[in-house]
Amino acid sequence: MAALGLYIHVPFCARICPYCNFNRGLFDAALADRYVAAVERHLERAAADAGLDGPPAADTIYFGGGTPSVLEPAAIARLIGACRQAFAVAPDAEITMEVNPDTAAPGALGGFRAAGVTRLSIGVQSVRDEELRLLGRLHDAAGASRAFAGARAAGFDNISLDLMMGLPGQTLAQWQESVVWLIAAAPEHASMYILEVYPHGALRADMDRQGLASIADDDAADMYEWAMGAAERAGLAQYEISNVARPGFESRHNLKYWTDGDWLGVGPGAHSTLGGVRWRTCDRTEDYVAAIGAGSDVKRDRRVLTTRERWEEALITGLRLTRGVAVDDLREKYGLDIWARYGDHLQPYLAAGHLLFDGRRLRLSRQGMLLANEVLAVFI
Repeated sequence: MAALGLYIHVPFCARICPYCNFNRGLFDAALADRYVAAVERHLERAAADAGLDGPPAADTIYFGGGTPSVLEPAAIARLIGACRQAFAVAPDAEITMEVNPDTAAPGALGGFRAAGVTRLSIGVQSVRDEELRLLGRLHDAAGASRAFAGARAAGFDNISLDLMMGLPGQTLAQWQESVVWLIAAAPEHASMYILEVYPHGALRADMDRQGLASIADDDAADMYEWAMGAAERAGLAQYEISNVARPGFESRHNLKYWTDGDWLGVGPGAHSTLGGVRWRTCDRTEDYVAAIGAGSDVKRDRRVLTTRERWEEALITGLRLTRGVAVDDLREKYGLDIWARYGDHLQPYLAAGHLLFDGRRLRLSRQGMLLANEVLAVFI
């Protein structure tokens, strides 16, 4: 078995952001203590369930949320220790934690570093205060700068910054302010996403009350292309639709999702894919904690992926990467002849330059990445 990625879902936030659609709730200290104990037991049980002679190997740990940084450093240290106790975690494992600037006090950041976290992903989203208010964030632009400086002072030399483009009413010049700030900060990695407004989400209701409309697709495309070009000129090479990095600092954990790898998710609502089998854990934190304490099964929707589902996902996730997919490797692994099955549907995108093929690898051009949902729908 190849080394796993371990994903630990922390379902607590100091405030619920109106654009977020992840599994989360407001921080409750008593429930958080019970949650940490439940995750420790879940990790131990999951390692035993693998049925191997020894602990399963893992080389990445990712604390996502929610807002993992609402937990105390001691709790993060406990969870990393539980990972190392149950799994054969590589000495050079990438251990990432998502952090919000408002929870990034210098003492806490130093504590997370001492706990064993090696990489931070800081959810900045914007450095314009009016945009941060629209997004319901608790920090301001100055807080974002303090958080990044504090992370450096705490000894972190692998930091990712998140920005969000295409906000309601946002102009290209306004978006450029955040990108220029990011480039000046000089992180090792950055994620730049186009905002998705969910039809029945709180942000959509806020927009309707304020008379704000989503920006036009052409405007979002201009923001995307400008940002990716600016990042590349600053030494942050695009390696995935929304992600750029300095050489050697690509997210090792997220690459497992995009390269047909295996990962194990623990915590409420976490998803796992292991050996062609997929499942999720129960969503409600209280239910999760109670079930783990009772020794009950927390897996939901467990199913064995068909060969077709596996090759479809390998194509869809692999084409998110700028390097694309090696078609011969997919033929060898899944018996899939891409051209025989999909060639007629792919030809228009190849002719338009949205897809590129060099004789070995099939990949999206940058223009094609703007149409990724349309192109990748060919494989569904």
